Amino acid sequence: MKFRHLVLIIISLCFSTVSYADNLCQGKFANPITDICWSCLFPISIGSATVFSGGQPDTANPSFPICTCPMVPTGVRIGISIGYWEPIALVDVTRHPYCMVNLGGLQLAKGEFGADGEVDNPSPSQGGSFYYVHWYKFPLMYWLNILTDAVCVEKGDLDIAYLTELDPTWHDDELTFLLNPEALLFGNLVAQAACSADSLATLAGLPIDTLFWCAGSQGSMYPLNGVVQEHIGGVQASTLLTERMTYKMHREGLVWDSVGQNSPAICSQYPAPIIPKSRYRYQMINPIPTASGGEDGCHAFGHTTSLWGSLHEYPYSGEDFGYLVWRKRSCCAG
Repeated sequence: MKFRHLVLIIISLCFSTVSYADNLCQGKFANPITDICWSCLFPISIGSATVFSGGQPDTANPSFPICTCPMVPTGVRIGISIGYWEPIALVDVTRHPYCMVNLGGLQLAKGEFGADGEVDNPSPSQGGSFYYVHWYKFPLMYWLNILTDAVCVEKGDLDIAYLTELDPTWHDDELTFLLNPEALLFGNLVAQAACSADSLATLAGLPIDTLFWCAGSQGSMYPLNGVVQEHIGGVQASTLLTERMTYKMHREGLVWDSVGQNSPAICSQYPAPIIPKSRYRYQMINPIPTASGGEDGCHAFGHTTSLWGSLHEYPYSGEDFGYLVWRKRSCCAG
């Protein structure tokens, strides 16, 4: 393990004990030992064969275990097709601007730049809500050196990759339309009724990628901003915005995919402006980590929160949320 990664983990443990009683920002850093649902790594596959199942649903894998990838200067690299689920990002969902929930409840700024407070959007009592969202790069597998082949892990350091406080589209539906003009096609009863099939699919396993405008039981993926039109509860709303933010990162080309069942599709990542929902799952980190595995561990995008969200939201210190996003990794190792 690199020295800077060891220092980062030590700092994270320190953050988890810090209390910020002088402001409304609450949270803690993810403890890599106790807060991570390590069973969410599974299934692990080689070719089409499942090596470790783990009881979680899986996407399609390459049919043949041997793969080849173009390589300079030798021309070709021969490897083994592997698939597993990898933690790639932490996501804050908070009512307060610049409240870094997953950084120990650290209040970065208030009123100095960008948004300076709560925006004028519907409150939960009016049937809707609004949250700010932050996206952190969190390549935990790389830091802990769990998989020795660097080709098959997300690399980098902890980094604040996106602050919606600095994004004018995050609280403006008209500006958001520039990012997702296709939303006009799905704002009707027929398109939304199709989302019931997506919701049922998540109960049985994985969401339906062709219904990309649906967020299963959470509601609609559109618009790609922080306004939740139908607020059922904080867990439901924050889960929806975590899924929307993942879609938004795909749409803006900030997150790429490695989907593919045959070479050379698994040799490198590439842009995917329409999110492949089935290749993502999430777990809660704040306020109560869901690290036990099983039904209370990680969940497919669109999976109903009514089965696990009870007692995961409470007044004052339990109304801001943090999630760990996992993504299916398909690659040619070797």
